[in-house]
Amino acid sequence: MERTVGNPVMMEHLGGIEDAGQIAARHSRYLDTSEKGAMFTIRLGAHSVIAGTVGFWERTWLGELVYEAGWMVSPEYARHGIATAAATAVVQRARACVEHRFLHAFPAVSNVASNIVCARAGFSNFGACSFEYPKGHAMRCNDWRVDLREETVSQTAHPSI
Repeated sequence: MERTVGNPVMMEHLGGIEDAGQIAARHSRYLDTSEKGAMFTIRLGAHSVIAGTVGFWERTWLGELVYEAGWMVSPEYARHGIATAAATAVVQRARACVEHRFLHAFPAVSNVASNIVCARAGFSNFGACSFEYPKGHAMRCNDWRVDLREETVSQTAHPSI
């Protein structure tokens, strides 16, 4: 967690790094299995090197319960398709839950890499919107969405999540 949400490069588009207390609270939320959705560690290779995290969770968006997806891949593993593969895998995990119709992702408009991941992972861009993250901080994001009831075929290999 410290390598992702405690890293200024990783949190550049997300309001800045989290302190030790915020990281501990986030870790507890990730481990809480009573929540709808799931968080996964992205592991690579035979030695299961940790490359980042990916997951989805329930939220209300425009008056509707939906899933939201998010991912973080450590800078040393960037630009190798890992985030795209992880996002594609989490779409399939959310689709298997059949609880909600839509899965959204809200990368900052300025976060070119995450917007590319959304496009490559099969999300459709519904345009820019105002999004609160972290709490009390409005940011300009793109609203990317996947219809979980439509089956799509991906050419992307999946990392272990």
